[in-house]
Amino acid sequence: MANIPVGLQLYTLRNETAEDFLGTLAKVADMGYKTVEFAGYRDIPAKEMKKALDDLGLQAVSSHVGLQLLESELEKQIAYSQEIGAQYIICPWLDEKLLKNEGDFNKLMSDFRKYGQAINEAGLTFLYHNHAFEFEKVDGEYILDRMYQSVDPQHLQAELDLYWVKKGGLDPKEYLLSYKGRVPIVHVKDMADDAEQSFAEVGHGVIDYPSVLEAAVEAGVQYFMVEQDVCKRPPLESVKMSIDYLKSIGIA
Repeated sequence: MANIPVGLQLYTLRNETAEDFLGTLAKVADMGYKTVEFAGYRDIPAKEMKKALDDLGLQAVSSHVGLQLLESELEKQIAYSQEIGAQYIICPWLDEKLLKNEGDFNKLMSDFRKYGQAINEAGLTFLYHNHAFEFEKVDGEYILDRMYQSVDPQHLQAELDLYWVKKGGLDPKEYLLSYKGRVPIVHVKDMADDAEQSFAEVGHGVIDYPSVLEAAVEAGVQYFMVEQDVCKRPPLESVKMSIDYLKSIGIA
Protein backbone atom coordinates (compact mmCIF):
# COMPACT_ATOMS: atom_id res chain seq x y z
CA MET A 1 0.00 0.00 0.00
CA ALA A 2 1.12 3.56 -0.69
CA ASN A 3 3.09 5.24 2.07
CA ILE A 4 0.34 7.45 3.52
CA PRO A 5 1.12 9.07 6.87
CA VAL A 6 -1.10 8.24 9.84
CA GLY A 7 -2.07 11.16 12.03
CA LEU A 8 -4.32 11.94 14.96
CA GLN A 9 -7.18 14.41 15.24
CA LEU A 10 -6.36 15.94 18.63
CA TYR A 11 -10.05 16.40 19.53
CA THR A 12 -9.82 12.78 20.69
CA LEU A 13 -7.41 13.92 23.43
CA ARG A 14 -9.20 17.19 24.26
CA ASN A 15 -9.12 16.58 28.02
CA GLU A 16 -5.44 15.64 27.94
CA THR A 17 -4.44 18.66 25.84
CA ALA A 18 -6.43 20.93 28.14
CA GLU A 19 -4.16 19.84 31.00
CA ASP A 20 -0.84 19.60 29.11
CA PHE A 21 -0.97 20.29 25.38
CA LEU A 22 2.71 19.94 24.55
CA GLY A 23 3.20 16.95 26.85
CA THR A 24 0.29 15.22 25.14
CA LEU A 25 1.82 15.93 21.72
CA ALA A 26 4.97 14.17 22.92
CA LYS A 27 2.95 11.08 23.88
CA VAL A 28 1.27 11.10 20.45
CA ALA A 29 4.66 11.22 18.72
CA ASP A 30 6.00 8.41 20.94
CA MET A 31 3.15 6.14 19.79
CA GLY A 32 4.28 6.52 16.20
CA TYR A 33 1.85 9.09 14.83
CA LYS A 34 3.51 11.19 12.14
CA THR A 35 0.98 13.99 11.72
CA VAL A 36 -1.67 15.82 13.72
CA GLU A 37 -4.90 17.63 13.02
CA PHE A 38 -5.82 20.40 15.42
CA ALA A 39 -9.17 21.28 16.99
CA GLY A 40 -8.07 24.49 18.73
CA TYR A 41 -4.68 25.60 20.00
CA ARG A 42 -5.32 26.43 23.68
CA ASP A 43 -3.82 29.92 23.21
CA ILE A 44 -0.37 28.53 22.38
CA PRO A 45 1.33 30.98 19.96
CA ALA A 46 1.93 29.60 16.47
CA LYS A 47 5.73 29.94 16.68
CA GLU A 48 5.81 27.97 19.95
CA MET A 49 3.51 25.31 18.49
CA LYS A 50 5.65 24.99 15.37
CA LYS A 51 8.82 24.56 17.45
CA ALA A 52 7.16 21.86 19.57
CA LEU A 53 6.02 20.00 16.46
CA ASP A 54 9.47 20.23 14.88
CA ASP A 55 11.17 19.02 18.07
CA LEU A 56 8.85 15.98 18.17
CA GLY A 57 9.10 15.18 14.46
CA LEU A 58 5.39 15.81 13.97
CA GLN A 59 3.82 17.49 10.94
CA ALA A 60 0.79 19.74 11.27
CA VAL A 61 -1.50 18.80 8.39
CA SER A 62 -4.81 20.42 9.14
CA SER A 63 -7.04 22.19 11.61
CA HIS A 64 -10.73 22.11 12.41
CA VAL A 65 -12.05 25.68 12.48
CA GLY A 66 -15.70 26.20 13.40
CA LEU A 67 -18.07 28.29 11.32
CA GLN A 68 -18.09 31.13 13.86
CA LEU A 69 -14.30 31.49 13.58
CA LEU A 70 -14.43 31.25 9.80
CA GLU A 71 -16.87 34.15 9.89
CA SER A 72 -15.08 36.27 12.48
CA GLU A 73 -11.33 35.68 12.09
CA LEU A 74 -10.54 33.84 8.88
CA GLU A 75 -7.32 35.78 8.23
CA LYS A 76 -6.03 34.99 11.73
CA GLN A 77 -6.81 31.28 11.27
CA ILE A 78 -5.09 31.24 7.88
CA ALA A 79 -2.01 32.94 9.35
CA TYR A 80 -1.79 30.41 12.20
CA SER A 81 -2.07 27.48 9.77
CA GLN A 82 0.63 28.97 7.56
CA GLU A 83 2.94 29.49 10.54
CA ILE A 84 2.67 25.87 11.74
CA GLY A 85 2.88 24.49 8.19
CA ALA A 86 -0.65 23.09 7.96
CA GLN A 87 -2.13 22.67 4.48
CA TYR A 88 -5.83 22.35 5.22
CA ILE A 89 -8.50 24.35 7.08
CA ILE A 90 -11.59 22.27 7.78
CA CYS A 91 -15.10 23.22 8.78
CA PRO A 92 -15.89 20.42 11.25
CA TRP A 93 -19.69 20.72 11.52
CA LEU A 94 -22.73 22.68 10.41
CA ASP A 95 -26.17 22.95 12.00
CA GLU A 96 -28.31 20.42 10.13
CA LYS A 97 -31.33 22.76 10.31
CA LEU A 98 -29.44 25.26 8.18
CA LEU A 99 -28.53 22.57 5.66
CA LYS A 100 -32.18 21.50 5.32
CA ASN A 101 -33.54 25.01 4.75
CA GLU A 102 -33.06 26.11 1.15
CA GLY A 103 -32.40 29.78 1.90
CA ASP A 104 -29.95 29.02 4.71
CA PHE A 105 -28.26 26.34 2.59
CA ASN A 106 -27.71 28.73 -0.32
CA LYS A 107 -26.33 31.42 2.02
CA LEU A 108 -23.96 28.90 3.64
CA MET A 109 -22.68 27.66 0.31
CA SER A 110 -22.14 31.25 -0.84
CA ASP A 111 -20.10 31.81 2.33
CA PHE A 112 -18.21 28.55 1.73
CA ARG A 113 -17.22 29.75 -1.74
CA LYS A 114 -15.89 32.94 -0.17
CA TYR A 115 -13.94 31.12 2.56
CA GLY A 116 -12.63 28.56 0.10
CA GLN A 117 -11.40 31.22 -2.28
CA ALA A 118 -9.61 33.16 0.48
CA ILE A 119 -8.04 29.97 1.85
CA ASN A 120 -7.03 28.89 -1.64
CA GLU A 121 -5.47 32.27 -2.43
CA ALA A 122 -3.36 31.84 0.72
CA GLY A 123 -2.00 28.56 -0.67
CA LEU A 124 -4.14 26.33 1.54
CA THR A 125 -7.20 24.17 0.90
CA PHE A 126 -10.67 24.31 2.48
CA LEU A 127 -12.40 21.04 3.47
CA TYR A 128 -15.66 20.01 5.09
CA HIS A 129 -15.93 17.18 7.62
CA ASN A 130 -19.19 15.21 7.61
CA HIS A 131 -21.29 13.50 10.23
CA ALA A 132 -24.25 11.20 9.50
CA PHE A 133 -27.03 13.77 9.07
CA GLU A 134 -25.57 14.95 5.75
CA PHE A 135 -26.69 11.61 4.34
CA GLU A 136 -30.32 12.58 4.72
CA LYS A 137 -31.91 13.61 1.45
CA VAL A 138 -33.27 16.97 0.33
CA ASP A 139 -35.01 17.01 -3.06
CA GLY A 140 -33.86 13.43 -3.61
CA GLU A 141 -30.16 14.13 -3.05
CA TYR A 142 -27.87 13.59 -0.10
CA ILE A 143 -27.14 16.90 1.62
CA LEU A 144 -23.41 16.21 1.41
CA ASP A 145 -23.58 15.71 -2.35
CA ARG A 146 -25.57 18.94 -2.71
CA MET A 147 -22.83 20.75 -0.79
CA TYR A 148 -20.04 19.45 -2.99
CA GLN A 149 -22.03 20.22 -6.12
CA SER A 150 -22.56 23.80 -4.92
CA VAL A 151 -18.89 24.76 -4.54
CA ASP A 152 -16.06 24.38 -7.04
CA PRO A 153 -13.62 21.60 -6.01
CA GLN A 154 -10.83 24.18 -6.02
CA HIS A 155 -12.61 25.94 -3.14
CA LEU A 156 -14.08 22.98 -1.25
CA GLN A 157 -12.76 19.46 -0.84
CA ALA A 158 -13.81 16.60 1.44
CA GLU A 159 -12.55 15.24 4.69
CA LEU A 160 -14.65 12.08 4.73
CA ASP A 161 -15.26 10.60 8.16
CA LEU A 162 -15.59 6.90 7.35
CA TYR A 163 -17.43 6.01 10.57
CA TRP A 164 -20.11 8.61 9.88
CA VAL A 165 -20.41 7.50 6.25
CA LYS A 166 -21.25 4.00 7.52
CA LYS A 167 -23.51 5.38 10.26
CA GLY A 168 -25.34 7.30 7.53
CA GLY A 169 -26.12 3.98 5.84
CA LEU A 170 -23.59 4.07 2.99
CA ASP A 171 -20.64 1.87 2.08
CA PRO A 172 -17.47 3.82 3.05
CA LYS A 173 -15.47 2.25 0.22
CA GLU A 174 -17.98 3.05 -2.52
CA TYR A 175 -18.62 6.57 -1.27
CA LEU A 176 -14.91 7.30 -1.07
CA LEU A 177 -14.40 6.21 -4.64
CA SER A 178 -17.30 8.40 -5.80
CA TYR A 179 -15.20 11.42 -4.75
CA LYS A 180 -11.92 10.19 -6.18
CA GLY A 181 -9.46 13.08 -6.34
CA ARG A 182 -11.46 15.29 -3.96
CA VAL A 183 -10.69 13.62 -0.60
CA PRO A 184 -7.20 14.55 0.64
CA ILE A 185 -7.93 13.40 4.22
CA VAL A 186 -10.09 10.65 5.72
CA HIS A 187 -11.04 10.26 9.36
CA VAL A 188 -10.36 6.70 10.42
CA LYS A 189 -12.49 5.45 13.30
CA ASP A 190 -14.31 2.18 13.83
CA MET A 191 -17.86 1.18 14.74
CA ALA A 192 -18.54 -1.21 17.61
CA ASP A 193 -20.75 -4.24 17.00
CA ASP A 194 -23.41 -3.07 19.43
CA ALA A 195 -26.96 -1.72 19.25
CA GLU A 196 -25.77 1.88 19.52
CA GLN A 197 -23.13 1.49 16.77
CA SER A 198 -20.82 3.27 19.21
CA PHE A 199 -17.27 4.40 18.50
CA ALA A 200 -14.50 1.81 18.58
CA GLU A 201 -10.75 1.75 18.20
CA VAL A 202 -9.62 1.14 14.62
CA GLY A 203 -9.49 -2.58 13.89
CA HIS A 204 -11.73 -3.37 16.86
CA GLY A 205 -15.07 -2.85 15.13
CA VAL A 206 -17.10 -3.86 12.10
CA ILE A 207 -15.55 -1.67 9.36
CA ASP A 208 -13.32 -3.67 7.00
CA TYR A 209 -10.40 -1.27 7.23
CA PRO A 210 -7.83 -3.16 5.11
CA SER A 211 -10.09 -2.94 2.05
CA VAL A 212 -11.42 0.55 2.87
CA LEU A 213 -7.90 1.96 3.15
CA GLU A 214 -6.95 0.34 -0.15
CA ALA A 215 -9.90 2.17 -1.69
CA ALA A 216 -8.68 5.37 -0.02
CA VAL A 217 -5.34 5.02 -1.78
CA GLU A 218 -7.18 4.53 -5.09
CA ALA A 219 -9.27 7.63 -4.32
CA GLY A 220 -6.11 9.72 -3.92
CA VAL A 221 -6.24 10.20 -0.13
CA GLN A 222 -3.06 11.86 1.18
CA TYR A 223 -3.52 11.47 4.95
CA PHE A 224 -5.18 8.98 7.29
CA MET A 225 -6.34 10.75 10.44
CA VAL A 226 -7.39 8.64 13.45
CA GLU A 227 -10.21 10.10 15.50
CA GLN A 228 -12.45 8.69 18.23
CA ASP A 229 -15.13 11.09 19.44
CA VAL A 230 -15.87 9.11 22.61
CA CYS A 231 -13.65 6.46 24.21
CA LYS A 232 -14.81 3.82 26.67
CA ARG A 233 -11.27 3.45 28.01
CA PRO A 234 -8.63 6.17 28.65
CA PRO A 235 -8.31 8.07 25.34
CA LEU A 236 -4.51 7.71 25.23
CA GLU A 237 -4.98 3.94 25.44
CA SER A 238 -7.59 4.05 22.65
CA VAL A 239 -5.44 6.03 20.23
CA LYS A 240 -2.51 3.69 20.91
CA MET A 241 -4.71 0.68 20.14
CA SER A 242 -5.74 2.31 16.85
CA ILE A 243 -2.21 3.01 15.64
CA ASP A 244 -0.98 -0.37 16.86
CA TYR A 245 -3.64 -2.01 14.68
CA LEU A 246 -2.68 0.14 11.68
CA LYS A 247 0.96 -0.86 12.20
CA SER A 248 -0.10 -4.52 12.32
CA ILE A 249 -1.60 -4.28 8.82
CA GLY A 250 1.36 -2.35 7.43
CA ILE A 251 -0.25 1.10 7.32
CA ALA A 252 1.53 3.05 10.04
